[in-house]
Amino acid sequence: SDQSPQHFATLMGCLSSLVLDYVARVKVGGTHLTYGYLKQFPVLPPNAYTDADLAFIVPRVLELTYTAWDLQPWARDLGFDGPPYRFDPDRRALLRAELDAWYARAYGLTRDELRFILDPADVEGPDYPSETFRVLQKNELKDHGKYRTQRLVLEAWDRLHAGVLH
Repeated sequence: SDQSPQHFATLMGCLSSLVLDYVARVKVGGTHLTYGYLKQFPVLPPNAYTDADLAFIVPRVLELTYTAWDLQPWARDLGFDGPPYRFDPDRRALLRAELDAWYARAYGLTRDELRFILDPADVEGPDYPSETFRVLQKNELKDHGKYRTQRLVLEAWDRLHAGVLH
């Protein structure tokens, strides 16, 4: 491919984002994802990313993906020559939340639209008939006593909006 490793990192970040996950859940009627569906997803093209965007996304994707020595060539392709990152679930949740907030903004969502994607009942009320990430929410309530992803993503959104997250 003629794309840089940095742009492959942005593709990984985009495809892993909650926003794209939400779109996929709405678009695909079952559990069979075909190439035809994939081609319809709103994946941001390489030219959509500025140097500042790459500086934000690439280190986070690197830290989320480079957790074993067998991925050292990938890390080197991204300009990193250190050891693999320690697999820290709390750190990973924060990095994913920051990427989710960044991608939500890149897609032009408002904070309330992001809240809806995370939990429609949070925006529309407890009687709203639809759910988005029910299993994630249920598991986090069991493991953490709260919907951690929602809190982390909205906090990251607020930090991005305030200009304190780069």
